[in-house]
Amino acid sequence: MSRTTWASAVVLGAIFVASPIATRAADDGVQHVDTIPAAQIPAAITAAINAPDRSPADKQLDAGRQPAQIMAFFGIAPGMKVADLFAGGGYTTELLSRIVGQSGKVYSQNGSFPPKYKKIEDAWNARLKQPSLANVAAVSKPFTAADLLPVPPGSLDAVITHLNYHDMVAIGVDRDKVNRQIFTALKPGGVYGIVDHSAQVGSGSRDCGTLHRIDESFVVKEVEKAGFKLAATSSALRHPEDDRTWFVFEHRGATDRFMLKFVKPAS
Repeated sequence: MSRTTWASAVVLGAIFVASPIATRAADDGVQHVDTIPAAQIPAAITAAINAPDRSPADKQLDAGRQPAQIMAFFGIAPGMKVADLFAGGGYTTELLSRIVGQSGKVYSQNGSFPPKYKKIEDAWNARLKQPSLANVAAVSKPFTAADLLPVPPGSLDAVITHLNYHDMVAIGVDRDKVNRQIFTALKPGGVYGIVDHSAQVGSGSRDCGTLHRIDESFVVKEVEKAGFKLAATSSALRHPEDDRTWFVFEHRGATDRFMLKFVKPAS
């Protein structure tokens, strides 16, 4: 690196450290966000994660899943109306519920559970019966439903799907239809947030049903086709030691994961 280039990098680094969230230059018009310092995580998010009545099982997942980074990156805040798409056992649903509070609303969606996943279905149903999750509406609808998210058009602030977009691909969900429904449900400026396990570049959907991974660029193309704009990415869950050939269930919390923040344009 030349002296001039090095000096420029130092200046840029100083600018980004001084900003509320450390970022890198975005020549492509997309904001590239690094790990958010703990001191800059909003208090509502920190309080939700540290709530003493969260289950020990959920708290054990936090170190690998880094929910503070996810929720802060997607801008989840008190009073919001949000949806957890393909909620599984409801880990993310509960965090969303605690953050948006009683002035907010969470729609926790799952399709039908095959018999081998009944344990997850039971866990989801039990979780949503907790009094602390009174602001959550269970949505038991298949992805083929015309009203997948039972909300008025333009009423949601955010829709999150955590580690399950690849599953929608693997089981043959019509993502074009789903993504269009999410687009309709979100307010202008609303966020569609996707976190998933990274597959090798150029692999597309090849590893969705085997390694449970998906190519980041494949997701971007599908989602933007519905009208969304990729606004930001985050490196907070990146693991360069992962060569993207790992079977994710053997490396829970240690896989290389991408975070993509899509936004519904204001017009």
